[in-house]
Amino acid sequence: MNTIVEVTTPSASYNVHVGTQLLAHVGSIVRNVNAGTRAFVITDSNVGPLYLEGVTHSLSNAGYMVFSAVFEAGEKSKHFGTLSTLLESVAAAELSRKDVIVALGGGVCGDMAGLCAALYLRGIDVVQVPTSLLAMVDSSVGGKTAIDLHAGKNLVGAFLQPRVVIADVNVLKTISAELFCDSTGEVIKHAVLADQALFNQLMRTPLLTADYNTQELIDIIARNVNIKRAIVQADEKEQGVRQKLNLGHTIGHAIEAASNFTLGHGSSVAAGLCCVVRGAAKLGWCNPSLLEPIERIVQAHGLPTTTNIDPAILFEFATHDKKRTAQSVNLILPTTIGAVTIQTISLTQLHQLIDAGCGK
Repeated sequence: MNTIVEVTTPSASYNVHVGTQLLAHVGSIVRNVNAGTRAFVITDSNVGPLYLEGVTHSLSNAGYMVFSAVFEAGEKSKHFGTLSTLLESVAAAELSRKDVIVALGGGVCGDMAGLCAALYLRGIDVVQVPTSLLAMVDSSVGGKTAIDLHAGKNLVGAFLQPRVVIADVNVLKTISAELFCDSTGEVIKHAVLADQALFNQLMRTPLLTADYNTQELIDIIARNVNIKRAIVQADEKEQGVRQKLNLGHTIGHAIEAASNFTLGHGSSVAAGLCCVVRGAAKLGWCNPSLLEPIERIVQAHGLPTTTNIDPAILFEFATHDKKRTAQSVNLILPTTIGAVTIQTISLTQLHQLIDAGCGK
């Protein structure tokens, strides 16, 4: 039932384990890729009470001296203050370059722990143990780590590929229905981006709860990882085709930030995807027939297809996005279900797109 996807990039090769009963074997899996003596687990206030003890026990059984830190759950913790506190804790535990940091949690935790590992001693091993669907299908794979600034999301970060990713689908049964639903935004994005068969499957049987057939859920996560793997292997540092993974994010990140992160990342991406296709269709930049099926699959997963935020506010946030280059933005547009293109547009055109896609 368990699946292993191998990722190979210029800087590192590693396996992504997707399956059941994996959390109990974190220690032995980490030991296979790291020969250190100390492991530092970074988790958040939601995940820690559920899984920190078990993961600590597994790492101890694998011969590690284990330390841990728990930070307040949520995007609002993704800032320099939290990062500094975590780095001081790692230093106090006297980790060496041979040791390992374990990220136990969702996307925010993966970002925080990954950036800690990238910065501490100029880089030590990090292991990603994602506990949300969104983190399993997206953020735990590919090596992106970051924190937010007041000016925008993920503006300070580093690339550090994990030594291994351990995705135990059993943990998804303990997250809220709202969080699970939110995570499907990235699954839909990947389907629109590169997998028409997955899109059709999700249209027939929406991925609404973690009670989805276990093997099918494992397969869906593995298919998402494979989509990201192919792109990351071709462009590790996002100089070209990796930008395609930003489908829905140009407006989605603006929606997320403008909502003060009260709207989840997956929901924001789903809304951003619909808004960009709606606006592009009105402006003649993409096939208008794409909008209806994309809106329908987003609605079927209980996600928003638009936003009530003023387009002028969204434009302001979008111009601070890290994907901006001087006076232009690289916009990702679907050409059909399962394929996208990268189109460079001016800031004036971006303003027109947001007005057309998000305006009343």
